This record gives sequence, C-alpha cells and structure tokens, in this order.
Amino acid sequence: MPLDQATHLALLAEFPFEWNYIRSIVRVSLYVSLVAVTLSTLCSLPVALLIGFKQFRGKALVTSIINTGMGFPSVVVGLVVLFALSNEGPLGSFDLVFTPEAMIISQFVLATPVITGVSLAAVSSVEQNVRDAAYAMGGTRFDVALVTIKEARYGIATALLAGFGRAISEVGSVLIVGGNIAGADGESYTRTLTTAIQLEARQGRFETAMILGAILVVLVLLVNAIVVRLGSDDGGYR
Repeated sequence: MPLDQATHLALLAEFPFEWNYIRSIVRVSLYVSLVAVTLSTLCSLPVALLIGFKQFRGKALVTSIINTGMGFPSVVVGLVVLFALSNEGPLGSFDLVFTPEAMIISQFVLATPVITGVSLAAVSSVEQNVRDAAYAMGGTRFDVALVTIKEARYGIATALLAGFGRAISEVGSVLIVGGNIAGADGESYTRTLTTAIQLEARQGRFETAMILGAILVVLVLLVNAIVVRLGSDDGGYR
C-alpha cells in the first residue's frame, strides 16, 4: 500500500539514510565530478603538451602559476565563481547559481591546475630522443604528441586521479555555489557526498555520515584502480 506524503516525510526524518536519499547524492556527486574532470582533462592535456614541447620566454613563470593554482584555496574559488554567476556578475544571465552546473564550473577551476601541473611534469619527463625518433620516422606533430602521451601515460593517469580526488572531495566551493540543496522527498539536487557528510555529522546522524563516507572511499578506490590499470604498461597485470 503506497505511503502518503506525510508518512513518507516522517520515515525520511527517522531514517535519513534511506537508499533513495543516498543514491541521489551519489548520482549528483559522480555527475558533477566526472563532467568537471572530463572537461578539465580536455583542456589540461593540450596545454601541458604545448608547454612541455615549446621553449619560450616566461615558461618558468607559467609553470609556477600552474603549480600555485594546484593549492589555490577552494573557498576563494567558490566565492569567485559565485560572483561570476550572480545577477551582478558577467555570467548572471545564465541563471546558474545553486545548480549542478555551477558546481561543475567550480570543480573545473579547482581540478584544471592539478591535472595540468601533474601532466606537464609527466610530459616533461619523456626523453627528448623519443620525440626525435618519432620525428625521424616521419611523424607529424600530432603523431609526436600521441607518442609522448603513450610514454607519459602513467603520469597522466596520476594527474587524472589527482584531479578527480580534488573534485570529488571538495566541500567549500561546492557548498558556496551549490547550496547543498535536497528536496523534501530526500532527492539531492546539489547535495554531494562531502557536503552531505558534513551536514549529517553536524546534525548528529553519524550512521548516515559513516555510510556516505564509506561510499566516498569506495568510489575513490574504484576510480583509482580503473585509471591505474588503464595507465600501466601492461594493462594493470603485474
């Protein structure tokens, strides 16, 4: 027999860790983090390859800026993104404040320096004679880039892991731009695993917080295993 709305809300208050609530939080977390990291990777890898291949004035300064961005305070990023998306900001017409898309933008800004910096280190570590051999065999710049990526793939996999870890473990910026919103029925709109853990712990629902924390750890370990397997020399079998 279906429950009426009042009964459902009462049960939700008594059992806030019901699976519908948890599933929606996991879904939002994965959606926001995976989209942000994918977009960041598409931007970061070309930049890392360009900086790694080219010699130009100010290269050390650009590298230093990227490395500085890896440790940029997340709450400052959240404030900047919030201002940009607010009604008074340059992107206010898109009405993105307190939406998953705003969280994606915030995580993109945080993950991009991490993926770029670690990828740049991996690309720069590839021996110059590898690139020279690719050129000598008639390879184009694109071919040389593919060879370099192949040689640096484990380091690039590490960059993706670092970027994903930075994104999915974020609290401050996504709380500012997302608002940690969930509906009356328990469906998450902008509530992620990290912001939900913070909320549940502050309200004394430690069992729910522990369940969400365990799920977060399992997700990170699962993504770690997948990326390391793809980036290893022998497909992960050692």
